[in-house]
This record gives sequence, structure tokens and C-alpha cells, in this order.
Amino acid sequence: MHAIADTTALVEEGVLTADQARRIEARSREVMVSLAVNAILCFGIIAATAGFIFWLADPLAVAVTGILMLGGGLAVLARGSETLRMFGNSATLIGAGMLMGGASIELADKYEDIAGWVMLPVGALVALICTWRWRHGAWSAGFVLGAILLMGLAMHLAGIELLLQQYEIGSPLRNLALLYYAAALAAVGWLVDVRFVTALAIAPFAQMMETGTSYFHAAYVFYSPESTLTILQMVLLIVLCVWGASRLVERDARHLRILATLGFVVANLCALVGSLWGDVVGETVWGPGRYRDGYKDWETYSAARDAFRDSALFISEGVYSVLWAAILAVVIFWAAQRHQRGLFNAALTFAAIHGYTQMFETFADEPLAYVIGGLAAIPLAWGLWRLNQWMTAKQG
Repeated sequence: MHAIADTTALVEEGVLTADQARRIEARSREVMVSLAVNAILCFGIIAATAGFIFWLADPLAVAVTGILMLGGGLAVLARGSETLRMFGNSATLIGAGMLMGGASIELADKYEDIAGWVMLPVGALVALICTWRWRHGAWSAGFVLGAILLMGLAMHLAGIELLLQQYEIGSPLRNLALLYYAAALAAVGWLVDVRFVTALAIAPFAQMMETGTSYFHAAYVFYSPESTLTILQMVLLIVLCVWGASRLVERDARHLRILATLGFVVANLCALVGSLWGDVVGETVWGPGRYRDGYKDWETYSAARDAFRDSALFISEGVYSVLWAAILAVVIFWAAQRHQRGLFNAALTFAAIHGYTQMFETFADEPLAYVIGGLAAIPLAWGLWRLNQWMTAKQG
């Protein structure tokens, strides 16, 4: 179990010796430095690869430079020098990235009609070969093989997306494709043991209900046209991940925990939307959808939407606000009991966001609401404190 502890206090209390505390602190520093080095290295490789492709701006030049970089990097790795291994890794990945990235850009730009049909199988082939070598002994460093596997996956998924757009394929096939994106990212993230890649799976998974983000001048917004259904979707993900994490070894469990935490974040963002606007359940799924979905004019769409809303389930913003607050209180207590730091921190953060939002959106001119809410929080805190004491005594 990963836990946060004050080593100085533990030494003073006699729980740890000074030597044990130093060893724990040294390992912690080693992990943090390793994360920082890898983050800088990945950023440099990605930036250099993209820079070379757009600076050279010629397919032949990109291909030749990529081959030279790839060959040079593999030659450095073959020498086995630990001191120069980082440079060999970087050169190899920049070369591979230039070949695959340059080919993808050239196909999408100059050969749009066949780009998807080429990228889909080629990317899958690269990913499968790398997966096979990963499972049976890598040709080179795991860092290199894992990165090329991710490049192949990116090329494969981009090919599918190009085909979906080219043939204007919508629901339900597009929803299934998004589920496939999420499953593929989660599987590869688990295989190479990189939680950042696993975490990316939450984006296509949430987009199955068209939940996403948008940017316009001076604003970056989150939108969720189906708040209730997306929350139920995320709750299912959280339950499955928490259940699985409790039964797997730590190496696998941490991938499920990151997905559970991000699912919780998305669910809370959807709850924020619902607490402000309410939710007409199913309006964009089995209802009239959106105006862009084939309606000849706004009046036709508006009439269809109004007819659906007359008989649809509507959850008001007030109901959303109360239920959201109650669930956050339960999650905070449960996560504290189970040492689920990610869920605990996320729940506390959204509790603050919820309180801030409701303070100005709903109760800005209702001082009595603050009195009631403040007084109600005191026995709630006392009750949680007593419940924790009872559970601790029972476990002891």
C-alpha cells in the first residue's frame, strides 16, 4: 500500500529508526526524480519529432532523417553503454516517430481517400508486433518498445477515426468505436505499466455520451448533454475498478484506481452541470437528439424536443444539488476509511466546488441557508467521528 507519512514524527515517536527514515526518504526522492526525468525526456522526444517533421516538410527528407535517427539510436543501444542509453533511446524514438508520424500526416494530407485504410492495419501490425516482443522478451529497452507500441496504437486509432469521419458514421457504431478506443488505451497502459496512458482511456469512454470539453475565446468549458446517464456510466466504472483493485496485485490495481478516480472526476463534473441546469434524461440518446441531427429547421426540432420533454424524466437542479452533497459526504468518509487517497482528495475538491457554486448561484441572498447548512455540518462531523471510532474499535 502507498501511504503518506511524516518520517520526522515517526522517528520522534520511535516507530522508525533514523536509518529507516533516511531509506524511505531516499526511495521517495528516487521515484520523484525518475518521474521528472521521464517527463522531461518524453516532452523532448515529442517536441523534437514534431519539429523535425514540420521543419523539413518533405516526405523524402523526413523519411531519410528518420531512418538515420532510428539506425543511430539502435546502434548506440547495441553497444550497451549505460551512460549513453538515454541518448540511444531518444534517437530511436525520434526516428520511429518521424517515420510513423510523417507517414500518417502525409497520408491524411495527400491521400485522404486511402489514409484510414492504410493507417488502421499498419498501426495495428506495429502494435501487435511490439506487444508480442514485449511479452516474449524485448529487442531493446522496454522504454523504446513501449513507446513504439503506443505510436502504433495511435496510428491505428487515428485510422479508425479517419474512416468514421470519411463515411460519416454515427451512433451506435461510433459509440462502439469510442468504447474500443477506451479499452485499447487501458489495455496498452496496463501492459506497459504507464498509468498516464491508462488515464487517457477516460476521454473516449466519457465521449460515448457526448460528454466532453470545448474552447472559445477566453473560456474552456465542460459540457455533458446527458448528465444522469453519464454519472451512471461512471458509477459502473468506479464500482468495477474499486472491486477489481481490491482483488489484484498492486501493479495491476493502481491502473484500476486511476480509472476509478478519473471516473469520479467526470461524474462530479456532470453533477455540477446537473446542479446548475437539471437534466432531461435521454433527450440526446433516445429523444430528439440535437438540432444538427437532420432537422430541416429550428421550429421542427423545437417541437420534437418539447414533445419529448412533456413525458420525459426531469431531474431538477435542486434535487441534483442535494443528492450530490450527500453522496460527496459518504464518499469522503468511505475513502478516508479505505485509504483511497485519490477519491478522498477528489471528493474534498468537489465538495468545495459544490459549496462555492451553490453559495453564489442559489443562496447568495439567503443568509438563513448558511445558518442551517453550518449548524447541520456540526452534528454531521460529530456523527462521522463517532462512526469512525466505532469502526476502529470493531476492527481492533
